[in-house]
Amino acid sequence: MSTPARPAQQPSVGRLGLTAGQVVQEFGYDSDVDDDFRFAIEDLTGTELEDEDYGDVADAVLIWWRQDDGDLVDAVVDGLTNLAEGGSIIVLTPKAGRPGHVDASDLEEAATTAGLHTSGAVNACDDWTATRLVAPKSVRR
Repeated sequence: MSTPARPAQQPSVGRLGLTAGQVVQEFGYDSDVDDDFRFAIEDLTGTELEDEDYGDVADAVLIWWRQDDGDLVDAVVDGLTNLAEGGSIIVLTPKAGRPGHVDASDLEEAATTAGLHTSGAVNACDDWTATRLVAPKSVRR
C-alpha cells in the first residue's frame, strides 16, 4: 500500500523521463535522502533501485549529491559507466537554503565536462531538486 506522499511524488518522477521497466542505479545514498521519492521511482519503474555496486546496464542513474561530497564531475562520469545509450543521469541536490546546496552553475559545469548537458530541473520533493543530464543530440548536416 502506498503512503500519501508517494502518489504526490509520482508526477515529479514522471517528469524525469523514467518509465515502467527501467533499471535505475543509485549513487550517494545516505540518511538524508527522501525515501518517499525513492519509493515513487520504484513504484513507477516496477523495479528496485540498484546500488553503486551494480555491474549491469542501467537505463538511468540517480545521484544524490551534496556540496561537500567531493568532485561532482567524477560522480557523473562514474554514473556513465553502466548507463545505457540514450539513458539519463538524474542529480538530486538539496534545495537553496538547505545544508549541502549545490549551485546550478556547478551542475552545468559538471555536465559539460562529462560530455552531457542539463535538460531541466524538477522540484523532486521537500528538500531536493532533481536535474536531468543527457547526452547532446547529434547535429544533422
